[in-house]
Amino acid sequence: MSKSVQINGYRVYPFKNRKAFLSFLKNGHWENILVALNAEKIIREDEELRDLVNKNIGYPDGVGAVWALRRAGKEAIKIPGAEFWLDIIEAFHKEKTFYLVGGKPEVMEDTIQKLKKQFPDLNLAGYRNGYFNEEEYQILKEEIFQKKPDIVFVAMGSPKQEYIMQELQEQHKALYMGLGGSFDVYTGYVQRAPNSWINLNLEWAYRLLKQPSRIGRQRVLVKFLYKLLLGKL
Repeated sequence: MSKSVQINGYRVYPFKNRKAFLSFLKNGHWENILVALNAEKIIREDEELRDLVNKNIGYPDGVGAVWALRRAGKEAIKIPGAEFWLDIIEAFHKEKTFYLVGGKPEVMEDTIQKLKKQFPDLNLAGYRNGYFNEEEYQILKEEIFQKKPDIVFVAMGSPKQEYIMQELQEQHKALYMGLGGSFDVYTGYVQRAPNSWINLNLEWAYRLLKQPSRIGRQRVLVKFLYKLLLGKL
């Protein structure tokens, strides 16, 4: 694996494939937060988020991040977090313990049931949905501290999930990964783009067709590409 690259001040790690990413984790990078990086996140002038990313592992989850890495001369592919969390479970479910946080109650319950069918040997330390007040959040933190899972997935949207993982990491060292809406995708509550669109790096365009309200977010990609081409990232 190549060394990380600074893109607009964010440290991004390039991976030539998902197997290389898994090997990277095996080789002494367990106690980190995995942060999915795309153009929208990288273009943000958010010092708190930038500091969090740079202390952990930012990886290219969007085509903009991949283009920036390749422009810097790095071999890299897009690593979709919505798929890679399942690669982690597939690789480590017989030796590591897991804890899941996020999603609506019904989404979380369906996620757990599907995981148990897909991975009968899954060692699940616990789980809870993503709707909780401050008191319930303290209970969640205490449970994670007591059960000490090896891997914690948090699906609550960015950057909220990153800040929650940072707090959890302070009291219990583990591998944390932010998943956004991945549980919704896994259980079929939300449909991803067809593979033909994904393979052409056009998943963003498919989302725009399905949700025209995202047009404002896609303007960020245009701004990102403009700065990238001018060498201002």
